[in-house]
Amino acid sequence: MNNKRYIRETGTEARIAAIVEPIANDMGFDLVRIKILPDNGCTLQIMAEDSNGNFSISDCEKLSREINPALDVHDPLDKAYHLEISSAGIDRPLVRARDFKRYIGHEAKVELFDMINGRKRFRGDIIACDDKIATIKTRDALPETDPNFDLELAQIAEAKLIMSDKLLAMAAKAQKNDNVIDDDVEIIDDIKNNILKETK
Repeated sequence: MNNKRYIRETGTEARIAAIVEPIANDMGFDLVRIKILPDNGCTLQIMAEDSNGNFSISDCEKLSREINPALDVHDPLDKAYHLEISSAGIDRPLVRARDFKRYIGHEAKVELFDMINGRKRFRGDIIACDDKIATIKTRDALPETDPNFDLELAQIAEAKLIMSDKLLAMAAKAQKNDNVIDDDVEIIDDIKNNILKETK
């Protein structure tokens, strides 16, 4: 299974990803997602994980220390912002083939760039995945129609898991087996204390 991140950012978020991803990779982490949110005026959210999908509080702190200076130098946002470094969480985004494979049997919501068979949005159980295709078994298929859709990973605009008892049980089991894991942990830095920028 390759490590390619199929679901990628655009615009300012893509420019920030280009700054952050090499740093995370050098530290042994994989970037999950960059998101600019309106929370607290402006929040730059960076999700990351290790190759097993884990990301502890200490991992958040380490990555924060490394990327803060790079963001200060490149100055990708023209306003003051909160920096939030977090794990992908339980109902996580699915951005790599390994994510879909790891969560086979769990429900996900997927949106494509382009329509197939007259639809762009799919919700259902992940039943298979390889390096290029994820197969979703939808729950809203009409009688006598095939509920399974083969979705090209390269055509997925956004995908995430749906919270369920099954997913919560999986997360609880993983945490019990590894007490270093912190599910859904977050570190929020102050608004650029060292170089506070005025909103333009």
